[in-house]
Amino acid sequence: MVEEKEVREEEKEVKEDKKEFSSKPDYKIIVEYEYKSKEIPILVKIVKKKGEYVPIYEVSISSISKSTEFILEKIRQELIKRVNLGMVEITDMKKTALVEEKFEETISDLVNKYFPDLEDETKSFLKSYLIAKSLGLGNIELLMHDDFLEEIVVNQSSEPIWVYHKNYGWLKTNIFLKDEDQIKHYARIIGRKVGRQITVLEPLLDAHLSEGDRVNATLQPISSKGSTLTIRKFSTDPWTITKFLRTNTISVRAAAIIWTAVQYEMSALIAGGTASGKTSMLNVVSNFFPPNQRIISIEDTREMRLPKFLHWVPLNTRQPNPEGKGEISMEDLLVNSLRMRPDRILVGEVRRKRESETLFEAIHTGHSVYATFHANNAKEAIERLTNPPIDVPPIMLPAISLIIVQFRNRRTGQRRTFQIAEILPDASANVLMQYDVKTDKISTVNRSKSFFDNLSLFTGYSQSDIERELEEKELVLKYLVKQNIESVDGVGRIMAEYYTEKDNLMKFVKQNKPFEE
Repeated sequence: MVEEKEVREEEKEVKEDKKEFSSKPDYKIIVEYEYKSKEIPILVKIVKKKGEYVPIYEVSISSISKSTEFILEKIRQELIKRVNLGMVEITDMKKTALVEEKFEETISDLVNKYFPDLEDETKSFLKSYLIAKSLGLGNIELLMHDDFLEEIVVNQSSEPIWVYHKNYGWLKTNIFLKDEDQIKHYARIIGRKVGRQITVLEPLLDAHLSEGDRVNATLQPISSKGSTLTIRKFSTDPWTITKFLRTNTISVRAAAIIWTAVQYEMSALIAGGTASGKTSMLNVVSNFFPPNQRIISIEDTREMRLPKFLHWVPLNTRQPNPEGKGEISMEDLLVNSLRMRPDRILVGEVRRKRESETLFEAIHTGHSVYATFHANNAKEAIERLTNPPIDVPPIMLPAISLIIVQFRNRRTGQRRTFQIAEILPDASANVLMQYDVKTDKISTVNRSKSFFDNLSLFTGYSQSDIERELEEKELVLKYLVKQNIESVDGVGRIMAEYYTEKDNLMKFVKQNKPFEE
């Protein structure tokens, strides 16, 4: 029987271990923090070890001693005997839910039997641990709840699991999966959650979980070293313009220009390389939408987060079933969205010719469209759009007012807004603002030849009027940072006030006082 005293002694040992490790010259703790995976307290240490070329992400469950783990494994074996696990392999989600419910009841009985004297909180933690071990993704599930992780990767069973940390990039973990069968088992669990299968005949799986996480799996021999799992986590705390400004991702002036374009319904294309922050910028652009317009978002994976009071309809694509039927493509959703009377259309990513044709058709029929696109700079974006396989006629390009280019410094991991460019009537790009790596700043490099002229044409503003608007917006953006307003709803509330009661908002902004309705 394991008593609470043993748990406390185990916690004491962890603290003593920390002191011992810190004193070793070949073991240096870079950072240490805790989080909870459901009811399970997790301790993380990111350490630098001698002979390792990347830091190690060490995970430990400080509340579980070796003797406790031994008893928990006995419980798990008894659990398997009591509940028919064969049922879990079927794809009927209702029956799977019944098995899970049966599991929870049985686990409760067994934990009470083996640990009768523990507090309810500790029992709840042990139940969560057993459910994750028996029905979930085991130790992978523990990693899923660390908000600092963006990616969790299994390359093969003989390698440790890798993770991509928001602050430290790629890290090796101290977690290994038992064998290749365990990787296949986890891939099947994921497939079952979305009603799909991964087998020798269909060895590739690309799925989006209900929580928003994206999962890719491959089986041997397609991936020759071993079966793989790649989980891209859905961010529960999305980027806002305040966070972009605070982290120096963008300047106040650049943000004010983008805000002005969005306010006056000028379309924009957000370009950049892989993991450069394109979707994050799309989220930031959506911060500037007025509250009285209908917004349709179209994505493969649900990554957009808009203020809850906006008139927003999120749409998601769907993969075909094993028979190759039932697919809903981005093009299907784009065509359908035009029948939904949208004022703004957000497109997760434009990849193919048909999508781009529909996108430009939407712009030319009077809709404001904001989309992401793979290209490293404004010039490359235009070249990719106007050449095969996408092949958009150059005459259509000036319908896009701005190209916003995102950039990630692979050496430092920093993400920055790299360029803001306008598209001229001859379909060439004129870069208005350019990021300088040496100074870590984005600044004006060329005078506008079309953007501000178009703005004047459709608003009736003079250049001095536009400049006053930009300066006013800069004040509001600085106010967001000073007042630490960085949640999606918090930023959205200030924007809604700007559009509906601007004079009232500006009183708070000029006095730098917390906003009160």
